[in-house]
Amino acid sequence: MNKLLWKPGTMIYPLPAVMVSCGSSRKDYNIMTVSWTGTICTDPAMCYISVRPIRHSYGIIRKNGEFVINLTTRELAFATDWCGVKSGADHDKFTEMNLTPIKGEKVNAPLIKESPVNIECVVKEIKELGTHHMFISEVVAVDADKDLFDEKTGLFRLYDANPICYSHGRYYETGRYIGKFGFSVEKKQKGNKKG
Repeated sequence: MNKLLWKPGTMIYPLPAVMVSCGSSRKDYNIMTVSWTGTICTDPAMCYISVRPIRHSYGIIRKNGEFVINLTTRELAFATDWCGVKSGADHDKFTEMNLTPIKGEKVNAPLIKESPVNIECVVKEIKELGTHHMFISEVVAVDADKDLFDEKTGLFRLYDANPICYSHGRYYETGRYIGKFGFSVEKKQKGNKKG
């Protein structure tokens, strides 16, 4: 396969497209859309978001030291995009997008009720990297929709919520199931021939 050499850039795709909610009281609640986010440690559970200092939410998160990562779905795609292109300095995003702020367990920042999973985060460190500053944060609580738990198996079925992702300027639904973690090394059952 021939390769085309590009200049260094952010080409790790696809990424989650999440709505980050912040604020300590209703008057300063805000939502911004972030794709520069991910897991950085299992124990303690830690994650990050990277935010441009010019974003309205940046100052709110820096001041309060907490935020909530809200996973998004096909049904939330319009709101996800809108909250990424409109400024909270000019809009009440919860009201205008018909989203419901609800109280979290561990942080004052609001959860978005319509999101299937809300990850409550407390900022531990801020790394000033260039265009973006990284908020390295500890996950202090995870709130998940009860309807997505399988009563028989206890498994959480996030895929039933139709999660979306972001790839090079576009939003996509997640694809079809192709295997579980460790499927490449599972022992074959008797009677199964190697392919």
